[in-house]
Amino acid sequence: MTLKSVIDEIELHKKQPNLNFSLKEKTEAFTQKLFYTLFDTQTPVKENLELLEKQFDELVNLACWQVDKPCKKIWERYVVTLPNILEKLNLDAEAIVNCDPASLSIEEVYMAYPGFYAIAIYRLAHELHTIGFPLMPRLMTEYAHRLTGVDINPGAQIGNSFFIDHATGVVIGETAIIEDHVKIYQGVTLGALFVAKNLQQTKRHPTIKNNVTIYANATILGGDTIIGENTIIGGNAWVTSSIPANSKVFHKTEIKIKTTNNVS
Repeated sequence: MTLKSVIDEIELHKKQPNLNFSLKEKTEAFTQKLFYTLFDTQTPVKENLELLEKQFDELVNLACWQVDKPCKKIWERYVVTLPNILEKLNLDAEAIVNCDPASLSIEEVYMAYPGFYAIAIYRLAHELHTIGFPLMPRLMTEYAHRLTGVDINPGAQIGNSFFIDHATGVVIGETAIIEDHVKIYQGVTLGALFVAKNLQQTKRHPTIKNNVTIYANATILGGDTIIGENTIIGGNAWVTSSIPANSKVFHKTEIKIKTTNNVS
């Protein structure tokens, strides 16, 4: 096979006309600049918002494939939501510093907690998802996923003062609903009982009510599953049905210890 035939074969099989990976790279740069604009005291807000608008225009040209949709108006609708997003993220940071005895300062939460970073990018992406901007919100949360190990679909609905501790391995599905003052730990999955394309428009992921704590590696599945308020879900629990309010759910394990003086 000649080099020309190799080139021809590759060109033949590149079938996705809109698959431009610069969209991914530019989305990641936009996301990082947006995060710094909201939090970094050395980053000028006015100048950065002007730069972000220009970056956003580039992303519109790459991601808005349907000409009948007014993507150009999205920035105007999005930028006015940023103060409210920042207010929610400050509540998230306060919840973390108030709940985690290992936190030394709120500055540490903003700069060093992967759970906070994942929540921040989720909230910034969720507004774009709500507006209806294609693909970019998912690229934003996947960027955070790669950096933190936390996979939050931008379609999930998450209330105020949300706390993810240790972060790694957390999965929150598209139709999950999380109310206020919820705490979850590493390895928690809020997922679907069944995976099928015809379920795309149905609620597939659980609802978590106020003041729920979900400990490490617990799995909660199903769109009809509701975890009642003030409930504690213990580590490694597997939950596929609703739990009443004020409950404690534990996975029972058996630990055997053998020593040199007691070996059977």
